[in-house]
Amino acid sequence: MSTVSYALRDSATMLRRNLRRTLRYPAGPATTAGIPIIFFLLFVYVFGDTLGAGLAGVSGGRDEYLDYVTPGILLLAVAGAATGAAISVAMDMTEGIINRFRTMAIARVSVLTGHVVGSLIQTMIAIAVVIGIALLLGFGPTASPVEWIAVIGLLAMVTYAVIWLAVALGMVGKSVETASNLPMPLILLPFLGSGFVPTDTMPVGMRLFAQHQPFTPIMETLRGLLMGTAIGTDGALAVAWCIGIGLAGYLWAKRLFNRDPTP
Repeated sequence: MSTVSYALRDSATMLRRNLRRTLRYPAGPATTAGIPIIFFLLFVYVFGDTLGAGLAGVSGGRDEYLDYVTPGILLLAVAGAATGAAISVAMDMTEGIINRFRTMAIARVSVLTGHVVGSLIQTMIAIAVVIGIALLLGFGPTASPVEWIAVIGLLAMVTYAVIWLAVALGMVGKSVETASNLPMPLILLPFLGSGFVPTDTMPVGMRLFAQHQPFTPIMETLRGLLMGTAIGTDGALAVAWCIGIGLAGYLWAKRLFNRDPTP
């Protein structure tokens, strides 16, 4: 059996391990979908009329705001998944199982791959639930089948990238509690971007940050694919940010995992 075959076999084993853990502790995946749904209900049914009426070029209310806010809610689900991934990795690190894996005849890459792929599957299921809720609430996308494929691909790409970053944060934390707090700034990014209000309504300093942070071009690309708005350069920026975050997270996580255990 080749090295690649061993790595794939061991990665599949670690993936099954992580999925079985999810079945035993379903609160994490439920939270990943539940919190975005709560924000959906809050922003659409409490603030929707007012915020919808204030959207540039739109003379409407709650329905228009639902169409606008959906990409931001989807990114909120992705950011929330990072916390679960970081906690899962931190639990393994603090319980000593990682040190045991290091002594076993398994492909080292499989340990982290199991966490990443397992979290990716859970998050994409949560995203599907959030999209289903949005449709039930009246979300009216105009996307063609090809554009829906692009939406799913972009969501998978940003989720994969964010989870690799979360895995690194889970290993750098000294405890599960610390690891659970480190990804929290990611949850703020949809709010501090174009997820809930257009960036041109913000003060200058905040607008500059919102326009140049990674989640804004991703949300604008999703909005363009789903609702037919202009995408411009946001598509290329979205892909570049995903590649950059994913590569940085992967290299950081790999370095942390391969370092010698602390005596």
